[in-house]
Amino acid sequence: MPLNVWILVAAQALAMCTAPFIVFIGSIHGRLLAPSPELATLPVGLVVVGTVLAIKPATWLMERLGRKPVMLLGTLAGTLAGTLGALSAWTASFPLLCMAAVVGGTGLAVVHQYRFAAMESVSPDMAGSAAARVLLGGLVAAWLGPEIALVGGGGQAEYPFMAGWLALGGVQVFAMVVLVFGYRASGERVREAVTGGGRPLGVILRQPVIWAAISAAAVGYAIMSFIMTATPLSMTEVASHPLEDAKWVIQIHIMAMYLPSLISGWLIRVVGIPRMMGLGLLAYLGCVALAFSGISFHHYLSALILLGIGWNFLFVGGTTLLPQGYRDEERFRVQGLNDLMVFGSQATAALSAGAVLAAFDWTGLLLVAVPFLVLHGLLMTIWLMRRPAASGVAG
Repeated sequence: MPLNVWILVAAQALAMCTAPFIVFIGSIHGRLLAPSPELATLPVGLVVVGTVLAIKPATWLMERLGRKPVMLLGTLAGTLAGTLGALSAWTASFPLLCMAAVVGGTGLAVVHQYRFAAMESVSPDMAGSAAARVLLGGLVAAWLGPEIALVGGGGQAEYPFMAGWLALGGVQVFAMVVLVFGYRASGERVREAVTGGGRPLGVILRQPVIWAAISAAAVGYAIMSFIMTATPLSMTEVASHPLEDAKWVIQIHIMAMYLPSLISGWLIRVVGIPRMMGLGLLAYLGCVALAFSGISFHHYLSALILLGIGWNFLFVGGTTLLPQGYRDEERFRVQGLNDLMVFGSQATAALSAGAVLAAFDWTGLLLVAVPFLVLHGLLMTIWLMRRPAASGVAG
């Protein structure tokens, strides 16, 4: 793999910490500051709202300025999020906490573009492996994010989670340093010159391959976020597990999201994208079945491990499939639309998780996820049935 790919792995490991950090303590910190319990999960949902709002500006700027300057802006947003989160803890301000979540989400919108930058650094046959390698950075983030959330005593400190938020800002500064001195954008500028033109978006969207790719990532991300967002509250408030147990489940779940990236690129080359995404669907169904069967620590843990594996297979599969539906000059429009739909779906899922959990309890929340799995299965079937007649890729 080129050096740029490994630099992006390191930057992802640091900059992505915002996601597991807020997933772990967002609803807990929110419960301490929110005016009503129903708003406790709002900061977690607002991270994704910030991501959705920033996707189009981020891809627009990347198309015109190149990827590196926008990557640096993303780490700056992450640093600002840590500062705002610390201020929210110091002043006991729920609006500031929500603002920190939104700003953190804008930084994550840029981090999610790292995978496309990596894919453009290698030959097309290695694109899946490059995307999977970058996602490996999430393994470090999965462990580091929740750990720094508890720096300085966590929720038991005089100003709960303030030191953790400051530590998050510091980690983002390290990510900025890695990108400044490590990432090389010289070859990228040549590619950036090939912009504009291409087919109308309506023509591109008439391809079943585009919808199979988008639904794999969007459904995968939405269901993962829906179940993951509700898990800490379900464990601590419904099943009476200690906070430390919830931390372990979230950490191991996020590791399960990224650890399969060690083999997912190879798996795509061996079994193909359709079987890869089929395995992802099976893992999600297994997650729902296990979580539905009990609320012990091991039920939560095993279900969230399957949830992470299923996410990886669907997300890497969808990301690798997406370039088969667009030409080079169309990539920023299609990549931006893809991420807008993916993280828009995730935002809706995260924002609704608390309300669904309160209204229908844990088992009801799990049942809500099933129809969306069926939807992706149908879109995948349509693509596979029409694939022989549409084998021209982006023609």
